[in-house]
Amino acid sequence: MGDISRELAANLRSGGLDPAAVLRVIWAGLAEDLADGPDVTTAATIPPAEIGTAEVVARRPGIVAGLYVADAVFQLVGAGDGSAAAVQRAAAPIGRADLASELTQGFHVTSRHHFSDGDKVSGGDVLMTVSGPLRVILTTERTALNLLGHMSGIATLTGRWVEAVAETGARIRDTRKTLPGLRALEKYAVRCGGGVNHRMSLSDAALIKDIHVAGAGSVTAAFDAVGKLAPDLPVEVECDTLEQVDEAVAAGAGLILLDNFTVADMAEAVKRTAGLAKLEASGGLRLEDAAAVAATGVDFLAVGALTHSAPVLDIGLDLVPADRGVLRGSER
Repeated sequence: MGDISRELAANLRSGGLDPAAVLRVIWAGLAEDLADGPDVTTAATIPPAEIGTAEVVARRPGIVAGLYVADAVFQLVGAGDGSAAAVQRAAAPIGRADLASELTQGFHVTSRHHFSDGDKVSGGDVLMTVSGPLRVILTTERTALNLLGHMSGIATLTGRWVEAVAETGARIRDTRKTLPGLRALEKYAVRCGGGVNHRMSLSDAALIKDIHVAGAGSVTAAFDAVGKLAPDLPVEVECDTLEQVDEAVAAGAGLILLDNFTVADMAEAVKRTAGLAKLEASGGLRLEDAAAVAATGVDFLAVGALTHSAPVLDIGLDLVPADRGVLRGSER
C-alpha cells in the first residue's frame, strides 16, 4: 500500500480486512470533515510544528476492535507535513485513483498499542498512544474515534451474546444488516467479539427465504433450482414451520434457518433433524433468552442487532503535551 506502511497493511490483512477498502472508508470520513476546508479551530490554535502525544482511552468497559483501523487514519494523514492545508487537500480527491500521492513521503505519526483487538478492557484503560504533529492528531481524531468506537461497540455486544451461550455448543452469527460501506469492518468487529460471520454478500452463499419458496413453488423446488445454478455454493433454507423443516431435510439441505420459532419448536426441530442439518435460530432473538434458545441444541443464533443496534463504546482521546497536563479531548 502506498498510503500506509507495509506493516500496517499486513496487519489489516491478517485480520481479514482489505487495506484498500479500509482506506476508502477512511477517506470518506475525512472528506465529511475536510472536503470544504481545513480544521479552522486546530489551524488557529495549534502551531504547525508542534509535536505531541495523545492517549486513546476507553471510558467504559468493553471489547476493543479497530485499533489498526485507527492507526490507518492517523498514519494516512500523518504521512504528509502535518499542515492543515495538506490534510485538507489530501481529503478532497475521494474518487481519484492516486489517492493523494503527496502523502507517501514518510510516516510521521507513530502509535503504540497497549491492547489487541478482541481484548476486554476497563474504563480508564489506555488502548493506544499516538505521537506526531498535533494538527494531524486533532484533525483526524474524530474519524479515528468514530470507527474505533463503533467497531468496539459491536465487539462488546457480540461478546455479551457469546458469553450468554458459553455453556452450550451454539455459536453467535451476524447478518447482512450492516451499514453501507462498513460491512467488512462491522463483521470483523463481530469476529473480535467471538462471533462468526454469515455471508458477506449475496453471491458467496445462498439463503432461500419464503419469497423464494413462493416463487419456486415449494421448498424442494427452490433448493433444487439454487443447486442447479450454483452447485458448489453453501445453501441455507429458511423455514417458518416444522413441516418445512422436514421438507428441507428431505431435499438435502445442510443448513436450516428457523424463523421466529418458539423455543419448544426449536427443540422439536433439533429432534427431527437428528444431526442431518445444522440449525440456526433467527427472528427477534433477545439477549435474555439466548441461553434458553442455545440450550435447545441449535447450532447458531442469528443476531442482526450485533451490527444494526450495537451502542458505540465510549472511547476518547487525551492529549499529553510535554508542557501541559492531560487535556481531555473526547468531546470534539
